[in-house]
Parts: sequence; structure tokens; C-alpha cells
Amino acid sequence: METLVATILIMVIFMLASMILNNLFSNSIKTNTRAISAKLNELEYRYANEKLIVPYYDDYNNWTISVEAIKFSGLTEVVFKANNRKKTLEIKTLSHEN
Repeated sequence: METLVATILIMVIFMLASMILNNLFSNSIKTNTRAISAKLNELEYRYANEKLIVPYYDDYNNWTISVEAIKFSGLTEVVFKANNRKKTLEIKTLSHEN
């Protein structure tokens, strides 16, 4: 009888551990933004070296990328923004110039 109870407890513990790990890996894959962050960094680099014409719009995988310049009383702010079309994720970075 003790063997049966111990076996069931071990199975339950392994099932719970498996479900927790599956949830962690699933969430890390769903919220992975490394590729789009690298693309935005590349666009920032190109803009800083005057190789990017603003406004700039592009589609990258499931992301819509926009680079726009906004002027505030003599200061120009460049907004690098990426929106995911499938999920509600948005990545935004700002760059300032005089």
C-alpha cells in the first residue's frame, strides 16, 4: 500500500513540475523580443549615421516598425516604435537631437 501511495505522490510531483516548466518556457517564447530589439537598434544606428531617411515604415516578421520625427520647440525627438500584429506588444525607444 505504501508503494502505491509513494508512486502516486511522485507522479503528481513530476506532473506539477512538468506543467510549471512548460508554462515558463511557453511564456518566454511568446514574449521573446530579441529579434525586433536588434532591428530597432540597427535602425537607431543607421539614423545616427545618417543612413536612414525619416519617416521610415517597415514590416518585420509579425511587427510593424515606424520611425518618425516629432518637433518640440526647437528640439527634434525621433520615435522608434514596433507593434506586434498578433499580440498586444509594443516596443518604443526615443532619440533626441538638437
